[in-house]
Amino acid sequence: MTRRTCLAVTGAAVLPAQELPYPGVVYRNYARCLPEYLKGLATAAYTRRLAAIRQLTTPAAIAARQRWARETFWSLIGGELPKTPLAARSTGVIKRPGYRIEKVIYDSRPGFPVTANLYVPEPGPGPFPGVLLQMGHSPLGKAYATYQRCAQGLVQLGFVVLAFDPQGQGERIYYPDASGRRSRLPSADDEHSTAGWQMLLTGDTATRLQTWDAVRSLDYLLSLPYVDPRRVATTGQSGGATDSMFLLAVDDRLSCAALTSANSENFACKEFSAPGSTDDAEQNLLNAAPAGFDRWDTLYPFAPKPLLLTVSDKDFLGTYSPQYLRSGWEEFGHLKKLYSTLGRADRLAWGGTALPHSLELDTRLQVYNWFLRWMQPGSRPVTEEPPTRVEAPETLECTAGGGVIASLGSETPFTLQRRSRPPRRPRPLAELLQMDAPAAGPFAILKTFPGRGVTIEAVEVASAPAVHVPAWLFTPRPPVGGGLDPVIVLLQNGGRRTGWHEDELHQTLARRGFAVLVPDLRGVGDLLPEMGPGNPRYVRWHNEEEAYAWASLMLGRSLLGQRVSDLLAVVRGLQLHPAHRDRPVVVAAQGQFAVAALCAAALSPRIGRLYLAGGVVSLASVAATESYRPAPADIVPGWLTATDLPEIAAGLGDRPVTLAGTVDGAGRRMAPEAVRAAYGAGRRISVLPEAAWTEEALAGFARG
Repeated sequence: MTRRTCLAVTGAAVLPAQELPYPGVVYRNYARCLPEYLKGLATAAYTRRLAAIRQLTTPAAIAARQRWARETFWSLIGGELPKTPLAARSTGVIKRPGYRIEKVIYDSRPGFPVTANLYVPEPGPGPFPGVLLQMGHSPLGKAYATYQRCAQGLVQLGFVVLAFDPQGQGERIYYPDASGRRSRLPSADDEHSTAGWQMLLTGDTATRLQTWDAVRSLDYLLSLPYVDPRRVATTGQSGGATDSMFLLAVDDRLSCAALTSANSENFACKEFSAPGSTDDAEQNLLNAAPAGFDRWDTLYPFAPKPLLLTVSDKDFLGTYSPQYLRSGWEEFGHLKKLYSTLGRADRLAWGGTALPHSLELDTRLQVYNWFLRWMQPGSRPVTEEPPTRVEAPETLECTAGGGVIASLGSETPFTLQRRSRPPRRPRPLAELLQMDAPAAGPFAILKTFPGRGVTIEAVEVASAPAVHVPAWLFTPRPPVGGGLDPVIVLLQNGGRRTGWHEDELHQTLARRGFAVLVPDLRGVGDLLPEMGPGNPRYVRWHNEEEAYAWASLMLGRSLLGQRVSDLLAVVRGLQLHPAHRDRPVVVAAQGQFAVAALCAAALSPRIGRLYLAGGVVSLASVAATESYRPAPADIVPGWLTATDLPEIAAGLGDRPVTLAGTVDGAGRRMAPEAVRAAYGAGRRISVLPEAAWTEEALAGFARG
């Protein structure tokens, strides 16, 4: 093979200019495969949406887009919920010069209370303009210092302010430690996403939960006789500003808004760099890209009402993605044209600060003056904040013990989803997994070389646009048993770099007569994605599997589905190998790949038998376990509305399945009889107590 041919076939990294052909294997940069695949999806979504936005040149077209945006947003997040009694009650009042703080509790859903502080100007009967103040991700929620100061500043300027605790913050900690006041999870983001991943199983989303909290909070604010319903606004910082964006998408009752440091960057943006601007659960709009929807579409239904967007000019250096300002400014330009078309260009403004991500004084002043301008016409702009004092968090608590679980017996996101029983809607498995069409790419042998008693081939298989699966293929030399033993496809936790030495598992199995193919699947081993550009703090956090799993779901191609596609491409590719095209194929997978292997077998009759070591018993077990263990990569939206793992296994018919060392949703080893009960009797399913991953165990499995 010439150097030119080698480069053309393998798509390899660039080598130094030289006269002599390179004699080795010029490997592809596999770390680019998953990022480039996602970039292709994002670029296509960005292009489609941009074309639609450019058509908004008339009020009629804008009105149609606004209706579409509202309907699409509700559809993406799970749908609007029925309104139930607020059951509002007051638990105390704090008197301060010029205002009072009422401690209030109301129910967003039955048994799901929201704790809030209501700031009311005194004296005077009103009616006053009202402001819904939504919190960023401080564990203190409404008691965080800068949020207190904002509420105090606004109330002294004549606004009624409702500041409420979001999910997983303040008094609404849903994974409390022994104190009942603090989370046992690392952060408020984890409070959101731990519940958010689990909610996907039953077709719900953290986005709907938080949006509905905001809708019901607005209901409570508007129920107050001293609040003017014609002058009601929302504001918030960081996650609170993003939640305000969602409220703007669904509620016409708002008349004004000021968003500070929101996640105001479109996910499928220009110059997308994987995994893109994923964040905690509620900020990730699943399947948005195929729908032609993105974060800025949440603002379109609000036009042309007064809207201020302020940013931290430093946020692209670490808080948000490197495209944060670029994408936000581009989208602001599109929205500005829309406001101009509607004759209200002055009602949309961009503000900012050079300070880091926080609701500091200079940003609070921008909020105050925006609201004074549009909700108190004739008011003079302020250059100084009214006097504020930070109250101790305990002073502002609405519950007796500082937490809704211990004090009120609150439902939690976990208990809400566990109680939900969505109707079953069977769907084709490939559709549920959001898979690409099967790839028809080549099975390329990059190099063949001898091992001790085996022939080793470095191979790769085309799986999807920009994705090539690397693998090693070990074949006994000479063939044992007439070459009739199966090809064992091994899927190992962490990828193919474990067990490849000549006295280790891959080669010792091959010397027993099996061909052994050991691939990496997307996101693992050599297909572990490279780090993208940007601030190291941001990039390191976003180079984890969870961020890529979120990104994949937002782009409409689950990471689980991608891995199943990779495995199916490998199995199909074996049919192109002259020495193995007629051999039966069996798959052995460790826990990280057990779900993918089971799904692949359901989609490919060529997989004759399965060995699943350390796999989870079912996704229902994950849904029923508060502190669950399986990786986000194995979760797709609506799993339990369509099927579960025992049902998929039942669909394999007479093909043998061995479940070895199966675990429950918490990652605890299950007794074999409990596993048998979950999978039923009378099927060709063997249950072993230990997740053995040895030459003897795998050889015995492969020969049946």
